[in-house]
Amino acid sequence: MLKKLGLLKNTPNQEMYSLKELVKVQEQIKQKIILKDVLPKKITTIAGVDQSFPQKDKIISAIVVCNYPSMRVIEKKHAAMKVDFPYIPGFLSFREGPSIIKAFSRLKNKPDILLADGNGILHFRGVGIASHIGVLLDVATIGVAKSLLCGEYEEPKRVGKSSPVIYEDRTIGYAYKSKKNCNPIFISPGHKVSMKTSLEIVKASIGKYKLPITLRLAHIHADELKRKYVYQDIKTKKVKNRK
Repeated sequence: MLKKLGLLKNTPNQEMYSLKELVKVQEQIKQKIILKDVLPKKITTIAGVDQSFPQKDKIISAIVVCNYPSMRVIEKKHAAMKVDFPYIPGFLSFREGPSIIKAFSRLKNKPDILLADGNGILHFRGVGIASHIGVLLDVATIGVAKSLLCGEYEEPKRVGKSSPVIYEDRTIGYAYKSKKNCNPIFISPGHKVSMKTSLEIVKASIGKYKLPITLRLAHIHADELKRKYVYQDIKTKKVKNRK
């Protein structure tokens, strides 16, 4: 999926890719995005995926699959990989997508819907990480972001209320007030889910915290794995230093 195309100017010792080529990839992905419900009549499983970075050049993607609507945990899987792509707004899928795909491939219980920490079509070019991985994995996805990437919205006034995010005169997602005294989260369909259903699913997945339960569990799992990998690295270095 990724092709190395040279170095980013003014970024010494860092591998980079031609952004024009990556935009072309995003445009190809965008043509395959389905923004209508292609879902089972009864949704029984829902998952969340989040990332952590134990080192500057290592990424961990953690996926937690839950029963829906009980939110009982069914399965946890993760993948750890080296990463050489920098953080660039609008190109998150090229940094985090490969490890998400690898972690997803290890699941025995493929979820009906996957929630990603990031955006779906709420994106400059309409193809955020949730849309990107949704198309590549051929799975229904929803993007849930903690900050606004693009567009404008009116602040929802009460918990449980939402308002449309408008970008270039069209609705590309929702700002949703999920918890009192907290900023809204930003919900957008990724792939194989309609705008309306993406909002309904996330609203039904919110517990007593700001984020949907599956995403919060994935975040916790990713952090646990990060601490484990950091500890193992420290332990390995101590053993080497003794030799």
